[in-house]
Amino acid sequence: MQAHDLSAGGGVLARVHDAAREAVRIHGLPDAEVTLVNVSENATYRVDDPATGARSILRVHRLGYHATPAILSELAWLEALREEAGVRTPRVLPAPDGSRVVTVPGAQPRDCVMFEFLPGAEPPRERLVPDFERLGAITARMHRHARSWPRPAGFTRFHWDYDAALGAESRWGRWQDGAGMGPEARAVLDRLDGELRERLNRFGRDAGRYGLIHADLRLANLLVVGDGTPSVIDFDDCGFGWYLYDLAAALSFIEHHPRVPEMIDSWVRGYRTVLDLPAGDEAEIWTFIMFRRLLLVAWIGTHTGVDIAAELGAGYTEGTCELAERFLSGAGGRRGTPLPG
Repeated sequence: MQAHDLSAGGGVLARVHDAAREAVRIHGLPDAEVTLVNVSENATYRVDDPATGARSILRVHRLGYHATPAILSELAWLEALREEAGVRTPRVLPAPDGSRVVTVPGAQPRDCVMFEFLPGAEPPRERLVPDFERLGAITARMHRHARSWPRPAGFTRFHWDYDAALGAESRWGRWQDGAGMGPEARAVLDRLDGELRERLNRFGRDAGRYGLIHADLRLANLLVVGDGTPSVIDFDDCGFGWYLYDLAAALSFIEHHPRVPEMIDSWVRGYRTVLDLPAGDEAEIWTFIMFRRLLLVAWIGTHTGVDIAAELGAGYTEGTCELAERFLSGAGGRRGTPLPG
């Protein structure tokens, strides 16, 4: 798999910015200011309308990741969560013709979605442990809703199983092509890959363990104001996967933090205020953390245009090897797995 198009260079971001301006015009805001907020799986823009003072968020999709029906399915779930489960998610702002997904024409047409602007900021690092308890409860409410929600006709989202993440499909690329991947690192991570494959196969995919998930509940996708309940944004990766993957995603890029065991305990405590989490599931938490970590090694290798990927680079691969050795040895940790740090 090649680096996705937003990391391809060659003036691609200038073309995406042009697509953003056209999408804003289609939305009836020809004079609005369009400012790039970040580039990750997609390009996200802040839209400021000088005529009304209103602010909104525009997402310009990367090419080849989601077809329009899949985007509409994502929007259906985030709207249902807000209306039925009390999870604050951004409202979709349709174009004047009622379209929730606007396709900007061109040599490479791009789908765009406009969202309401939600206040708040990423949870502060000094409050990680108590905030993980709230996150656990919110995640459980999302899972409870997903288990009982009658999905609309035509609902389609991809899976985050082993084959999709690390196996034949390798949606974010091959971890073997990650930054700084030398022979020693590859040998360690190949052992990790095999162990994860076996553990996930044993764990299984019954309805109590596998279903519709957010799949990217990391700190950057939570917005908090003071001590209020976090808002949940960016459902672009939502799909079908193991429920415990949502905890693993919450620990993205901080898996080595010395307080991760406390964060896990806090998350589990919050989760159990809403849903049961059997001991057998809890025992496999680090399986999913390492599953996500290895997937992120692949992601960094194919997303070189994303700031955090460029910043972490080969060091993330090296740190993954260290965590993998501890995980594979099983020495020194709880739940049959090693502690980080």
